[in-house]
Amino acid sequence: MKKSELKKLTKDQALKNVDKLKKDLFNFRFQKTSGQVTNPAKINETRKTIAKLKTLLKGKLNA
Repeated sequence: MKKSELKKLTKDQALKNVDKLKKDLFNFRFQKTSGQVTNPAKINETRKTIAKLKTLLKGKLNA
């Protein structure tokens, strides 16, 4: 997700996205161990997106 898209999200939407991405990351890890990963770069991209959302949430909670 782009930075501009992330800033438009509400707290609830951001929390839902974090939960969804964590589930996706969990599934990616299983696919990696079983050798079924089609796009290994997606794992790092998902981790970075989760970090961006958490940073955004922390900023919104303090504001």
